[in-house]
Amino acid sequence: MTEFEKEWAKMLNGEIYKATDSEFLGLLAVTRDTLWEFNHLRPSEIARQKEIIRGLLGSCGKNFTINQPFRCDYGCNIHIGEDFFANFNLTILDEAKVEIGDHAFIGPNVSIFTACHPLDAAQRNTGVEWAEPVSIGDNVWIGGCATILPGVKIGDNVVIGAGSVVTKDVPSDVVVAGNPARIVKYIQQK
Repeated sequence: MTEFEKEWAKMLNGEIYKATDSEFLGLLAVTRDTLWEFNHLRPSEIARQKEIIRGLLGSCGKNFTINQPFRCDYGCNIHIGEDFFANFNLTILDEAKVEIGDHAFIGPNVSIFTACHPLDAAQRNTGVEWAEPVSIGDNVWIGGCATILPGVKIGDNVVIGAGSVVTKDVPSDVVVAGNPARIVKYIQQK
């Protein structure tokens, strides 16, 4: 195992790793080039858009829509289910795994973060970080401008209100809203 492979494994395992390593920066540059191509395609070039996304993401369902622009760090750590829809300007920082279930509906300007940085400025300035995975269940609707923070697990059949900042796990069958997001309603499934 190379030094880079060891650092990559640390990243995926939630351990502190050197994020400014040249190989990490190289992979980020490759992803940005791929996203530049995706984001600059004509909206009517759907087949090419899907081809790029299938090559970028770790896995995806057969049926999905990701409106341009879309941004992520690596892409390979993102896994989306069937009937996935993301509106304009979705950002996913996928230093850790991001799993999104079937029938997800994501509003515009949503951000999903996995990267974490030290509170101590001197340590932060060394370029180290760690990452915590995000898991989003089936039938989840995330309202526009919502932010999902590292380590959050969201259950099934959840609605996240527009502008919410989700800092803690969310159980199934609820509506959450606010900053920080709190349960505002329980949903009874039919």
